[in-house]
Amino acid sequence: MIFTVTLFGLDLIKYIFQSKVIYFLLIIGLLGKANVGKSTFFNAATDSSVPLANFPFTTIDANVGFAYVRVNCVCKELGVLDNPINSQCINGVRFIPVKLIDVAGLVPGAHKGRGLGNKFLDNARQADVLIHVVDISGSTDEEGRPVNPGQGNPLNDITFVEQEFDMWIRSLILRDWDKIIRESENLKLKMETVIATRLSGLSIDEQLIRKSLEIIGLRKNVVDWTQDDLLILSKQIRIQSKPIVIAANKADLPTADGNIEKLKKLKRSFIPTVCEAELLLKKANSKNLIYYLPGDSTFEIRHTQNLSSVQTEALNVVSRVLTKFGSTGIQQVLNHACFQDLHKIVVYPVEDEYKLADKNGNVLPDARLISGQTNARDLAYLIHNDLGKGFLYAIDVRTKQRIGADHTLHNNDIIKIVSTAGRK
Repeated sequence: MIFTVTLFGLDLIKYIFQSKVIYFLLIIGLLGKANVGKSTFFNAATDSSVPLANFPFTTIDANVGFAYVRVNCVCKELGVLDNPINSQCINGVRFIPVKLIDVAGLVPGAHKGRGLGNKFLDNARQADVLIHVVDISGSTDEEGRPVNPGQGNPLNDITFVEQEFDMWIRSLILRDWDKIIRESENLKLKMETVIATRLSGLSIDEQLIRKSLEIIGLRKNVVDWTQDDLLILSKQIRIQSKPIVIAANKADLPTADGNIEKLKKLKRSFIPTVCEAELLLKKANSKNLIYYLPGDSTFEIRHTQNLSSVQTEALNVVSRVLTKFGSTGIQQVLNHACFQDLHKIVVYPVEDEYKLADKNGNVLPDARLISGQTNARDLAYLIHNDLGKGFLYAIDVRTKQRIGADHTLHNNDIIKIVSTAGRK
């Protein structure tokens, strides 16, 4: 059945930020040098419009928008018609908003302030997870300048971006290195405590530093640590705190195939993407020329007679992309970042366990992205601080059984919170 829908309108975003309940969004950052397709990815993922041009530093300030992760909604399983207020459900597919930051292009030496490196890295630190957009066709050089496809080396691009991030973390530690050593020795503070204090702006805690030290086996006295030791530590801190999935963009170009095979041998998380194809599909869908849901492997033309010959050929090209890769890759990268890298799950809080609704009668109104280790009390706090403070118990809506504060939640749980705060 085909029907007209407007995907991801502004009303949803207005609700999220005008609501009396503050809704915290997962933050995804886009990494990559200039001209690899970050802005096209951003446009395709958010239905936004930012400048697209073939020269370095087109993106000067961070572009911030809202993308969506895609999951199968529980409404089909339960046989109900839902009406979400913080997300959208289309034919049983739930799209949950996340914050997407596309920051300035990166060049070698960015950690020293070259190019727009400081702005890039400062914005990247806000992200919970990173998507590294790479020109897998090799049509840009290390500075982000266009070259003939195949002349660039995308594998080097992957290495250099990660090294710049590692060296930036090391520079933050080295900025007060003598003070760190004194505090560690004179105040008898653990090294992980002192370093975590220096990196608090990156949301890096003592436990993560300790885990990183254990992984690399750095056990010698701190006064004997070398800059190479600190770089190895910084790399492990980055791996633990800022997971990265690679968007192998421009995968449809002939020179991409060989580089994709090389990338497979590195055993890195990557997904082939064709951002321009996704952008075309989004625009055609918005004009009601086709029916397409982000992440689908196919689209349906509504009225062939409404298409020009140019539009028809463009859609034929996109069809070949979908046939080859199974999707444009954009939705898959977003989902991978959220569910594979961050290990998020989805839960559905409700206030009425029988009608599956909130107090206004909205059925399955909320879909929350939470950590896989979240318990019932944690969820209450995430919904509202007062709800957490007054937590009494929760109800598993499927079984109608009470669950305690320490009960670990599972994917697709439907939960009612009972609290003295008078909120549900």
